[in-house]
Amino acid sequence: MNVWYQVSDLDAACRFYVERLGFAERYRDDEDRWARLELGGVELSLTEDPNVVMGEGIMFTADVANLKDEAERLRAAGVDVSTVIEIPGSMRLVDIEDPDGNRIQLTEEI
Repeated sequence: MNVWYQVSDLDAACRFYVERLGFAERYRDDEDRWARLELGGVELSLTEDPNVVMGEGIMFTADVANLKDEAERLRAAGVDVSTVIEIPGSMRLVDIEDPDGNRIQLTEEI
């Protein structure tokens, strides 16, 4: 799976995904302003467009082992984390946003 996001600042977006969410940077093209990141077999490509409209685009969903712990870790790292929603007997989910307002939904099957 590969998800592409347009971001207004490639450097800020890469720092967010690597430092806050644990992605590894696998490739970066500073001339054409894009990067490929990876986490748990999921590939996320970021391309810089200074005219990007915040919050438009695809929602990225990532499964985590313990959603409540991950939400607390992100809050402590300064990420704005929504309220954890639990669907009894099914799953927990929470929304965050990257620096450009792209929605990221973290999920945990229960």
